[in-house]
Amino acid sequence: MRAVAVATCTLLLFASCSSDSTAPSTVAALKVNLSNTGVTVGQTATATVSATDQYGVPMSTNAVTWTSSSATVATVNATGAITAIGAGTTQIVATLGGTTGQASFTVSAAPALAGLNVLANTTTITYGQTATFSAFGYDQNGVVFNAGAVTWTSSAPNIASVNATTGIATGVLAGTAQITATAGGKSVAKAITVTAPPQVVVNEVESNGGVPGDWIELYNNSSAPVDLSGWGVRDNDSTHTIWKFPAGTIIQPGGFALAEEADFGFGLGAADEARLYNPFGVLVDIYAWTAHATITYSRCPDGTGPFAQSLSTKGARNNCNTSGGGGGGSGPVDPAWPTTDAITFADGLNTFGTNLSGLMYETPSGGRPAVLWGIQNGPSKIWRLIMNGGIWTPDPANGWAQGKTITFADSTGGPDSEGITFTSAGSAGGMYVSVERDNNNNGVSRITVLRVDVTSPTNTILRPTNEWNLTPDLPVSGPNLGAEAIAWVPDSFLVAKSFFDEKAGKKYNPADYPNHGTGLLFVGLESNAIVYAYALNHANGTYNKLATIPTGYPAGVMDLNFDPATGYLWAVCDDTCGGVVGILEIENIPASPNFGRFRAPRRFARPATMPNINNEGFAVSTQAECVNGKKPVWWADDNNDDGHAIRQGTLPCGVIAAPPPSMPSLFAPAAGAPTAPRKP
Repeated sequence: MRAVAVATCTLLLFASCSSDSTAPSTVAALKVNLSNTGVTVGQTATATVSATDQYGVPMSTNAVTWTSSSATVATVNATGAITAIGAGTTQIVATLGGTTGQASFTVSAAPALAGLNVLANTTTITYGQTATFSAFGYDQNGVVFNAGAVTWTSSAPNIASVNATTGIATGVLAGTAQITATAGGKSVAKAITVTAPPQVVVNEVESNGGVPGDWIELYNNSSAPVDLSGWGVRDNDSTHTIWKFPAGTIIQPGGFALAEEADFGFGLGAADEARLYNPFGVLVDIYAWTAHATITYSRCPDGTGPFAQSLSTKGARNNCNTSGGGGGGSGPVDPAWPTTDAITFADGLNTFGTNLSGLMYETPSGGRPAVLWGIQNGPSKIWRLIMNGGIWTPDPANGWAQGKTITFADSTGGPDSEGITFTSAGSAGGMYVSVERDNNNNGVSRITVLRVDVTSPTNTILRPTNEWNLTPDLPVSGPNLGAEAIAWVPDSFLVAKSFFDEKAGKKYNPADYPNHGTGLLFVGLESNAIVYAYALNHANGTYNKLATIPTGYPAGVMDLNFDPATGYLWAVCDDTCGGVVGILEIENIPASPNFGRFRAPRRFARPATMPNINNEGFAVSTQAECVNGKKPVWWADDNNDDGHAIRQGTLPCGVIAAPPPSMPSLFAPAAGAPTAPRKP
């Protein structure tokens, strides 16, 4: 009975416990998560949600729905993908089982170009220099923004031009310009200042029958070399094309540059203009005249003074000793020849005939007598002359009695040989001959330097050991207007005088030019009266031009002769300019812009008893021949006037002081004065 009661109680208790069941799960909380709570218009984000029930147990969210409190700010699709529509803030709302959750979502306006900034590597340049401009954009928040293609303009292209695409600005004339960048409808400008341009000006004008035609001379007023590449000239006819100087044309400070009629292709008229343009086509200088000058119009002083009539000083300092005006007055004067000894004949009657040109004196040595070397241009001959009976006569020994014929290096042709010189080794080291053309093809210029061995006692035809054809390196010259003159100047002298190497742009260093020997060859042209200094490579036939030296002679340089005793490089003009002879000297004042460069020649009128004849050769003897402070010099007359080709005078043995002017200039012979005809 008792057991039954216990069992019954246990059963009742069990029934009472099993009747307490759990309530169903419901969504109690939603948590919205955004991949990005802030974007810009057009960007997207993703919303996800997590749900828990009343017991904190995670629940499925498959049935969640999504809405945005502001569809103008952002929309959200059924998968929770959010798209930013407009600036503002919205709530991204998730709904599940009547429960909601939300998260704030902010949309910012899309970045847009708000402005530009301009940078430049420099904002101050000189004429011809460049500055590089660049631009970048920024948005409304100040963040760098791609502005796209930038277009560049200049407020004053005549002061500073700018490349529309690259932003590279180039200085044209002095002044200030605004360089403007434009992109995306935005613009910003930056100022650039161009300092004064090089002071290159028209300096002298020949408009009526110059040598070889009309010409315009420029002068560099500045203290630095100026690259004339692209500079140009023309006359008053604006339909004429501006003639431009070739690339690499440099005008040194205080130096000169020439534009020839043959270059610019038109003559200058009686009433005309000489206009000068910089490389950008901007007119920078002009000189106008209403009638031809008697000879030329030139500035006095060079580069800065007013124009007046003067004698021609083409490519050299202007002769300012004129009275100005219309050609009246006494005009310029040249100092008298520095000695007064009479000029005498120094050869036998009609020994050479015509065409004896250059001369070179060789002092006695080792039992060898003094020799006067001569060069004849047609027929092509070298003469070895010795003194006999007080005159120079052909050496009768070793085949020299009739002179010795020379050819070109290939043993052909007949060189139109005009000048002759040798090095410090004397004739034994070889003779150097300047040549205008081949007489067998005399319509073609062939400006050449030959080296000839004259030591053979038997050869009567001399074939050069070396030949340098300088024609491509020099201005175009008529076939009979080429290399008239030649002289050798030792490196030791040039280095001691701080000779300036225009090719290297520094003081001359002989080591820069291998195989050139121990000096430079100076070659003078008849066509433009300019002397050129060359280092000639004896190993491979190449050459380097180190200097360009205008003499200003109205006709050519007909001979050159270097006197080592005085350091004078003598430059001779013929009857076309009255037989003037000048001294070329190296500027020795360190403060001068022309320091180390040969100055325009100090000129002397021909000796009073020398007729105005076609003297194309000139030789100075050495100090060993000095007597009573004077030494002999000789001239060679190409025309053999009065049956004589060689005349003798004297020079002082020492330095020649510059005397005051004492006689009229012989550039223009007096009215009625006889002049010898030019050589054929």
